[in-house]
Amino acid sequence: MRFGIHSDMALTCDLPQHRLRRGDIVKLVDHHFAPDGMDGYSIEVFNAVGNTIAATAVPASTLEPLREDEVLCVRAL
Repeated sequence: MRFGIHSDMALTCDLPQHRLRRGDIVKLVDHHFAPDGMDGYSIEVFNAVGNTIAATAVPASTLEPLREDEVLCVRAL
């Protein structure tokens, strides 16, 4: 499934190298294909006041759309 650029998504797994956890909200910056042909995205992650805290590329399988029955929350890094 291809997601729209600039969409907010949730991570489906932890990314410890960036101190990110499953459920953290990310912004899609660009769509690309991995060398194996799989969909991937460049993502940017912001803190609660809007500063960038991480930017990386991930496979599409690590992302899921936000749902109406979910509530956003904050956590300390």
